[in-house]
Order: sequence, then C-alpha cells, then structure tokens
Amino acid sequence: MRSFTALFLLPLASAFAPTQLNSHAIQNPLQMAAFEMEVDMPPSGSNMQANLKFDPILDVPSEIIEVRYAVPFGLNVEPQKNLAVCTKDGEGGEKVGDVLRYTSQWTIGLAAMFGGGVSWGCSLFNVMSAKSWEQVVEALVSNVDSRTDEVVLLFERPLEAEN
Repeated sequence: MRSFTALFLLPLASAFAPTQLNSHAIQNPLQMAAFEMEVDMPPSGSNMQANLKFDPILDVPSEIIEVRYAVPFGLNVEPQKNLAVCTKDGEGGEKVGDVLRYTSQWTIGLAAMFGGGVSWGCSLFNVMSAKSWEQVVEALVSNVDSRTDEVVLLFERPLEAEN
C-alpha cells in the first residue's frame, strides 16, 4: 500500500477501496444539495473549463475548497476509511481532515484537432471512483512540469459550526 505525501510513496497497512454505500460514509441525513461549480483547467491560461455537479460525501454540511499548486508540488493525503484524507495543513489552503474529491489528471488520448494524433490531455479525476489507492497516486503524479504548470485539487471540508 502506498500513500501520497510530498510526492514520495510510503507503505501503509490498509488498502484503499472505493466507498461502499453504507450509512456512515456517504448517506446524507441532511439531504444537502449537490455541489455545482466551474473549474479552470490546467495548464494556466488554457481557457478550458470543466463544469462539475456532484453530491457531498460527508454526513455534515460541507463546502468545496479549490487548491492550486505550481508543479512540482507536495501534498499530504492518505487513505483513511475509504477516503483520501489530508493529514497535514498545506500552503495551498487544504487542512487536516479535508477529503480529496477531484484532482487534475493527465492521460494520453487522441487529439481530434490535430488530425487524430496522440497527445496528453487534462481531465478531472474523481477520487471517489478510484478502484485502488494506486489509481489516486497515479492521477496525482501525472501532473508534471513537462505537461503543465499547475495541479488542481478539490477538497470537501465540513463547514465550521456557527456559535
């Protein structure tokens, strides 16, 4: 088992698996609305956007925090209870306990605008759809300076209780 911490892969004792439909992990007793947002896609200045609509996974009111880092970047996230959880506050704004929901990911695909040639393309990887922790790590480490100047990370964070 590997963890993603500051671009180093460390062994862990437990396996990462996609979240199962169970009452603790994804049921939403408050019936919160889905998150809807536009995300500017890497690299910076590409003028590409992704429109997202997805349900919260936390069982408390939450928000989405968008974090961008120049590459190469460091990140302290590891699998905990079938979620990719931030284990150390980061300079980009992520906090301990935040759940990584999406990351930019670079994959090889056909580029229709260039006559069907093969090229690298950026998409958003849904961390909750990962079949293994290795898939999460592969998506994160695909953000390298030969392809992009930045990585985009979307975290779900519980809202702070009002006093």
